[in-house]
Amino acid sequence: RTGECGDTVEFFIKVKDGVLDVVSFMTHGCLNTTASCNAVVFLARGKTIDQAWEITPEQVVDYLQTLPPDHEHCAQLAVGGLYLALSDFQSRRTQRAKTA
Repeated sequence: RTGECGDTVEFFIKVKDGVLDVVSFMTHGCLNTTASCNAVVFLARGKTIDQAWEITPEQVVDYLQTLPPDHEHCAQLAVGGLYLALSDFQSRRTQRAKTA
């Protein structure tokens, strides 16, 4: 996902028994985007898929406590990147179910 500022994030998840077992990311962006991605990893790891969908940019901002107001878009970018990974996982799971 690419933000309006030009920063990019990509999340990778590994699900085991319905729980996010591994959550990682790659980013090309500022320190605030990296911090937001790290916060998303912390908030998402150990959660079910449904619980991960409930993570919000506001939770990331609250977790970080020091994210400047003019960089709250970094939290939105990070959460959006997680949502894309969750959506991709669910799409792949649906495709596998159709071919089984």
